[in-house]
Amino acid sequence: MVSFTRKVVLTLSAHPRVTRLISRYGMKWGASRFVAGETMAETVRTVKELNADGLMVTLDLLGEGITTGEEAAAAAQAAIESLDVISAEELNSTISVKLTQLGLDIDPGLCLDHMDRIAAKAKETKNFVRIDMEDSPRIEATLDIFKTLLSRYGKERIGTVIQSYLYRSEQDVRELGELGANLRIVKGAYKEPKEVAYPNKKDVDANYLRLVKMHLLRGGYTAVATHDPQIIDWTKRFVREHHISNDRFEFQMLYGIANTLQRDLVKEGYNVRVYTPYGKDWYPYFTRRIAERPANALFVLKGLLRR
Repeated sequence: MVSFTRKVVLTLSAHPRVTRLISRYGMKWGASRFVAGETMAETVRTVKELNADGLMVTLDLLGEGITTGEEAAAAAQAAIESLDVISAEELNSTISVKLTQLGLDIDPGLCLDHMDRIAAKAKETKNFVRIDMEDSPRIEATLDIFKTLLSRYGKERIGTVIQSYLYRSEQDVRELGELGANLRIVKGAYKEPKEVAYPNKKDVDANYLRLVKMHLLRGGYTAVATHDPQIIDWTKRFVREHHISNDRFEFQMLYGIANTLQRDLVKEGYNVRVYTPYGKDWYPYFTRRIAERPANALFVLKGLLRR
């Protein structure tokens, strides 16, 4: 039923009339629950509110379908400017970037040049950049760029993401652990063939715990990115039993999801970072949030009824 509803939501969201309507009114109807703001000024206000509640942030500039070098250069410049704003406003925030947004599919060399500029700005502003992981055909190129930047700037300035639904991830964590990499562990959100990814949720979950355990025990900084209460409770027990201090890991969650849980964890003394999207190109991200949990559509419906 959930998969059927998800398909319906995604199909409807692609309809031109629906796209125009939600793009015009969506932030008022409910998109602001999941997107920090369309402008940097709006986003800064949101980050300050999160920081005031003891939450750390990682900012993600939304945008998909980069097809030109000019668009990639603009995305890189936006990332650099966000690091300057974070520094100037003294925000407790890092940034996350997708390499396809920086031209990976156009020219990996061009993408590396853009990422090098971003990482250099992170070093200058004493900040940190997380390279998000995308679908499996892009993993090798992404890790090649990450390893190059890691050798130049170190684990204090650059990190990446590993997806537990992929068979290869255990070996990737082992190899990246030897380099001292800072890793965010996620389950994975792309549709992958069974040849490369676990088809069953229980296997994905089991591998998730295995990857977190492996990286923590080998001394790597680990971002446990999940809203799953069972995984969160398991992590708490694991770090306690193995005497792993709270400065060796953090929990990460999406902006607008599990807000109470985020703040409860802060009160318990854990580090919590909120993955916070922003920007004018929020429509695809918003529709995915609605599709993955149809109850979220209630926020949009309430907005419609208020008009």
